[in-house]
Amino acid sequence: MNDLYSLVEWSRWQFALTAMYHWLFVPLTLGLSVIVGIMETIYYRTRSPRWLATTKFWMTLFGINFAVGVATGIILEFEFGTNWSNYSWFVGDIFGAPLAIEGLFAFFMEATFVAIMFFGWKKVSAGFHLTATWLTAIGASISALWILVANAWMQYPVGMKFDPAQMRNVMDDFWAVALSPVAIHKFFHAVFDGWVLAGVFVCGVSAWLLMKNKRREMAIDSIRIGAWAGVVGMVLTLWTGDQSAVDVARVQPMKLAAMEGLYNGEQGQELVAFGILSPGHDRNDSGSDPFIWKMGIPYGLSILANHDPNTFVPGINDIIEGVSYTPEGERISTVSYADRITLGKKSHEALREFDRAMAAGDTAAMAKARADIKDTYRFFGYGYFSEPDEALPPVGVTFYAFRIMVMAGGYLLLFLLVALWSIYRRQKMWDNRLWQWIAILSIPVVYICSQAGWVTAEVGRQPWIIQDLMPTRAAISDIPAGSVMLTFWIFAAVFTALLVAEMAIMIKQINKKEEE
Repeated sequence: MNDLYSLVEWSRWQFALTAMYHWLFVPLTLGLSVIVGIMETIYYRTRSPRWLATTKFWMTLFGINFAVGVATGIILEFEFGTNWSNYSWFVGDIFGAPLAIEGLFAFFMEATFVAIMFFGWKKVSAGFHLTATWLTAIGASISALWILVANAWMQYPVGMKFDPAQMRNVMDDFWAVALSPVAIHKFFHAVFDGWVLAGVFVCGVSAWLLMKNKRREMAIDSIRIGAWAGVVGMVLTLWTGDQSAVDVARVQPMKLAAMEGLYNGEQGQELVAFGILSPGHDRNDSGSDPFIWKMGIPYGLSILANHDPNTFVPGINDIIEGVSYTPEGERISTVSYADRITLGKKSHEALREFDRAMAAGDTAAMAKARADIKDTYRFFGYGYFSEPDEALPPVGVTFYAFRIMVMAGGYLLLFLLVALWSIYRRQKMWDNRLWQWIAILSIPVVYICSQAGWVTAEVGRQPWIIQDLMPTRAAISDIPAGSVMLTFWIFAAVFTALLVAEMAIMIKQINKKEEE
């Protein structure tokens, strides 16, 4: 059992390491490709050498980031086969489809037109080059779409059925998978997050150029476009975040409860704006407060989750016990975690019965077992647990990651609005050394914000790799834990080296003397 625990934990840590490093590059690719497209469009309309130089400058930084992002992304996809082979078998027909589309169509599209972006300036017409730049940006977003469709299916599995003869899930409705509201909202949230990150990145790098008195006109023009892209992205990120919160409340209520450190819900539930969790608090500690200190927004969580200030939002204990309430205050029963575990074990036993009946050629017994599996399959994953507490996510990590994301996002919105105000009110704040340092230091803040959002989404759904159907302990490959531990440290070294190399190359490019 200890070996199994070690293997699961190291496999999770390795995948988290790869995903978080990869996510350092993806949002900047999504956002900077759009900003470069806007800049080249201005150049195409004006044919100004200044805008040509500006476009090429940011295009070079985009290319550096794009190349490193591809390297980490390829490793990430390979890990599904090396570390999570049981998962890949269980859902290969479904999970593999959007990844195949991403590789065959979107990534091919990116790779084709990014070459024209960088090497086609004097080989194709200005209009064709501009088209290639925008198609690269569109290709990057389409690539993100299919990857996030796959991820969203793990959070909200739809459009499939379980085939006991193959002991795996098979897709029976492609469009239900592709157009899942969870997938659509995750996609737009990620893309607009990329606009924010790239906007702040452009403002920060431009502030550095102003501080060093380099490329002054280009820096001011870039701040204008970067701030606009960031503000528009932030507004749209807030809107899609609101839609995602409704999705989470509907299909992953335990994640929402963990995000709020909420153990016992109520109608008109407040939203914790700031708070410090009580260390070691257990859900069974009914007499103790889960918070050392908190500041709440009245009715905030009910509004966030249901767009109704009077609705009931269940806490961790309510979900485990299968308790909820109507808007009128009437108590209703849902399926408790104890019952889900019982039903999950019945589903496992029915699957074993089907296997035995298939081996014996007993079609009647196979039909009965298949019907039993169908009746209980939605709780199949709970059959791997012995106690309800095994199905709880890490509350502390989820709670604090969500607040880091929200607080950093609030700061970034203020920063971007001030940057726009400064430019259009001609206050010349960009020449203020304090503002320049704030802009530069906002770059790590926006990366922290983006990473915190990813941590909230992924840690909050633990212990599931597929919500309600497969926990991580059932998804791993049968390999030695020591091998995973070794490759974890190898990947950590390689990814860190790639990140350092990218930063060094970018800094060299940024500090390069302006071409005459």
